[in-house]
Amino acid sequence: MGQLAAELGVTTRTLRHYEAEGLVTPRRAGPNRVYDERDRTRLRLILRGRRFGMTLAECREIVDMYDGAASSERRQLSTLLGRLDEIAADLRRRQADLARTVTEVDEVAARCRDRLAELD
Repeated sequence: MGQLAAELGVTTRTLRHYEAEGLVTPRRAGPNRVYDERDRTRLRLILRGRRFGMTLAECREIVDMYDGAASSERRQLSTLLGRLDEIAADLRRRQADLARTVTEVDEVAARCRDRLAELD
C-alpha cells in the first residue's frame, strides 16, 4: 500500500479511507492489500476528480458508472463533461475575481508608494 500511495502522491490513510468508503476493493494477501488494475484506475480517476474540486460522492458517481459497456461509458462521459463544464465556469469566475483583486492590491500599493515618496 505504501508503494501505491507514493506512486499516486497520497497517504496510506487516504487509500484506507477510499477503501472504507467502498471506492476501491483491494484483495487481501495476508496483512497486505493488493490493488488490481481496476482499483488503480479508479484511484487515478478519483484523485483527478478531487484535484478538479469534485466531492467524493461526485467521483463515486462517475467511476461507478463505468462497467466497460459503451452505453455506460457514454453516460459516464456525459456526466463527467457536465461536471467539468461547471468546474471550468467556477474557475473562470474565481480567476476573474483574483484578477480584480490583484489590480486593486496593485493600485493600493502604488498609492502607498506615492505617499511614502511624498513623506521623504
